[in-house]
Amino acid sequence: MTKADVVSEIAKKTGIDKADVLACVEGFMEVVKASLENDENVYLRGFGSFITKKRAAKAARDILKNTTITVPEHKIPAFKPAKTFAQAVRK
Repeated sequence: MTKADVVSEIAKKTGIDKADVLACVEGFMEVVKASLENDENVYLRGFGSFITKKRAAKAARDILKNTTITVPEHKIPAFKPAKTFAQAVRK
């Protein structure tokens, strides 16, 4: 399902204009992205949490040059579903 599909479904279910729904969806994504950039997790009760995880520094291989390189410590965004959400998907 794409963002356009999500917008269409929400517009169909709520009766709100697609342009308004698109603005809300894009606004939500911008707020989540800005929060994660500022090391603030986003918790949506009953749905899940958008969190940042730390990846430790590690050694890796550059197979083209046949050398070892160091990948520095960095953060990645992640989604952790709520327990009820995960159970609903499993069924």
